[in-house]
Amino acid sequence: MPMDSSQWIDVVEDKFKYSLDHFVIPDHYEKDVESILIPHGLIMDRIAKLAQIITSEYDNERVVVCCVLKGGHQFFSDLVRYMKKALNKQGKTLPITLDFVRVKSYENDKSTGTVQISMTDKELRDLHGKNLLLVEDIIDTGNTMKKLLETLSQYSIKSVKVASLLLKKTPLSCGYVPDYVGFAVPDLFVVGYCLDYNDIFRDLDHICAISETGKVKYAI
Repeated sequence: MPMDSSQWIDVVEDKFKYSLDHFVIPDHYEKDVESILIPHGLIMDRIAKLAQIITSEYDNERVVVCCVLKGGHQFFSDLVRYMKKALNKQGKTLPITLDFVRVKSYENDKSTGTVQISMTDKELRDLHGKNLLLVEDIIDTGNTMKKLLETLSQYSIKSVKVASLLLKKTPLSCGYVPDYVGFAVPDLFVVGYCLDYNDIFRDLDHICAISETGKVKYAI
C-alpha cells in the first residue's frame, strides 16, 4: 500500500532552502548549486526512521533488498545499515539478502515503452515466493517503476515493496506513489547524495538544487 502523504517529509522550496554558507560544500561545486534543500544530517535521520518503519512491517521471513542502480546505491547502503539494527514484527532482527538491478526505459532521451532489466530470466525466476524490497533514489514521473513492477508481477514473487528516498512533486507524474517515501521534493532538478547530473555531483553529501551555472558547466 502506498505511503500516506502525512507520513513523509514534504520539502517546500521556500522553507527548505538553506544558504550554502550554512553548510560545508566542496569547493569545486560552490557555484554549481543554487541552494541546499536537504542537509546530509537530515537525510541520515530520515533514513534511520524509514528503516524502522520498513523492518517493523515484516515477519521473520528473509527479505531480498534490491538496489536500483546507479543512483540508489548510497540510499541503499545507508538504509540496509540501519535495517540491520532495526526490529521486525516479532521484535527480532530481520534476515536480509542483497541484490542489484539496472533498469533502463529510455534511449536517446525517448521512452521505449518498455523496461530493460539487467537481471536474467533465471535471476528473476529465482525471486519466486520471496519478499522483495526495491530501493530507489527518486521517483520522478513514476512510469519506469510502474513498468518494472508490471514485469516483476509475472514471476510469482510473494511480496514486492518499493522504498524511494525522494518523490518528485511534478505535474508529469503518472500518480504512482511507492510504499515508503523519505521526502517529497519540489519539481526541481536535484543533485547530491548520489543523485547526478550527467554523472556529476554524486560526491556531494547534501541534496541540492542545481544552479544554471552548473547545468551549463556539466552539460553534454
